[in-house]
Amino acid sequence: MAKLSILDYLNKLIKSEITGDMHTHMHYPTPISKTLDINIIEAGLGTATLQINATKEKHGNQQGTIHGGLLCELADAAIGTAHSTVVQEGETFTSVELKINFYRPVFEDILTAKASPLHSGKNLSHYQCDIFRSDGKRAAMITSTVMTLRGDKAKGR
Repeated sequence: MAKLSILDYLNKLIKSEITGDMHTHMHYPTPISKTLDINIIEAGLGTATLQINATKEKHGNQQGTIHGGLLCELADAAIGTAHSTVVQEGETFTSVELKINFYRPVFEDILTAKASPLHSGKNLSHYQCDIFRSDGKRAAMITSTVMTLRGDKAKGR
């Protein structure tokens, strides 16, 4: 079996080049991303871009717009994907804080989330994620603090 770095695995996943003998130390695609049909479209060291085709039938709220919780999940997935490219085998991570600002409503649309680090520390890293509608306008901006876990704290995750 070929064990790949997270970044190499993600880039092969994006290009549909994953074969049965390839794996990495984290699980991609994640179950939540499969459930919501969130796709990774670009990954770099500490960065990630994800997309979702948001529909009122599947992701709508009582007002007829896309539920804000979906934007939170899309951003959290993008930030988690970005951070996974910088953690080492034997390390995991967890979100410590996530804050979202909503700028524009989203109706049925393809949303693109772009995550990148504002600060990359040994234990705590701070990310920004911008979510854009297909018209190029920012729908939301998210910041999140992520804690890297090591040793016993990383076990069982």
